[in-house]
Amino acid sequence: MRLMLCGDVMTGRGIDQIMPQSVDPVLFESFVRSAQDYITLAEQRHGPIPRQVGPEYIWGDALPLIREMAPDVRIANLETAVTTSDDRQPKGIHYRMHPANVACLQAAQLDICTLANNHVLDWGEGGLVETLAVLRDAGIGTAGAGRDLGEASAPTVRPAGRGRVLVCAGGHDSSGIDPAWAAGSHQPGVCLLRDYSPRTTADVRRAIQARRREDDVVVFSVHWGGNWGYSVPEAHRAFAHRLIDEACADIVFGHSSHHPMGVEIYRNKLILYGCGDLINDYEGISGYEAFRPNLRVIYFPELDERGDLQRLDMAVLETGGFTLHRPAEGHVDWLGDRLAVASRAFGPVSIRNSGNGMLELTG
Repeated sequence: MRLMLCGDVMTGRGIDQIMPQSVDPVLFESFVRSAQDYITLAEQRHGPIPRQVGPEYIWGDALPLIREMAPDVRIANLETAVTTSDDRQPKGIHYRMHPANVACLQAAQLDICTLANNHVLDWGEGGLVETLAVLRDAGIGTAGAGRDLGEASAPTVRPAGRGRVLVCAGGHDSSGIDPAWAAGSHQPGVCLLRDYSPRTTADVRRAIQARRREDDVVVFSVHWGGNWGYSVPEAHRAFAHRLIDEACADIVFGHSSHHPMGVEIYRNKLILYGCGDLINDYEGISGYEAFRPNLRVIYFPELDERGDLQRLDMAVLETGGFTLHRPAEGHVDWLGDRLAVASRAFGPVSIRNSGNGMLELTG
């Protein structure tokens, strides 16, 4: 079984504005008042960006690569509300994409979007409920948010080859999630992880076991931690291990960081501590060049019938003009070296450039 895991997909703001139908571009940020300004900033760095783009545009060179890898299930963390709601929440940065543009998610044939993150309720509970409905109508499953706690914490299941993939998602306030966004028995919201304790692990285990079959592959998606830096808090690592040991997770799929972080193989199971952003409008923003956030990764883990990791291919891409391009080999080598150093903090691993913009991890 081969999966596709994408970090944060942020199709709001400037990305939404280059699509055929867009929401009002007005923003409420400290320095930027229009989403159009993010297009201008990116154009100053990369040149003209087309408007009224087709749904495939933002994926660029990723689409033929995905077709070649032929994953059984495609999963992404969608960090954008898909809504026309004007119920702006009291926070600094807001993401929303017009529902008419949901075809850009269908273009990559996404099976499941995880939603337990710090932007899915940017436009209120009504915006979340609309997001859920738009994705459902587009044939895309969701995990980590819902119309109540039961729906938010429930796994989503997809067939894969001769088996099934079960995806469960939660988010921690260290990623910027407002604790008030927690789903309740009669309240829409996200599946909020109050802490990383054994009790929280037990809650996750109960949610998974309610739908798990013996031969299911279980992916737990977690939005946690800050945006920059390679250090992994010990609490994150201990929680990831408990998810595997006690909650039957086969993959811990972490995100929130704006760049890829280290990878751990624990008891033959894969832990991705931070997958980095995949799609956003940050191209004109400076200040973090040391992390090379223009480099993006799509992860393709291959698992055996027990859910054990057999192989991990990582497709490296580079953003420019709000679309993804194949990177220069030197950029692939740089990222491979950086990820290898970060990953060795968790045990002996090797990450090598396997050619054609791909990195391969072996443990």
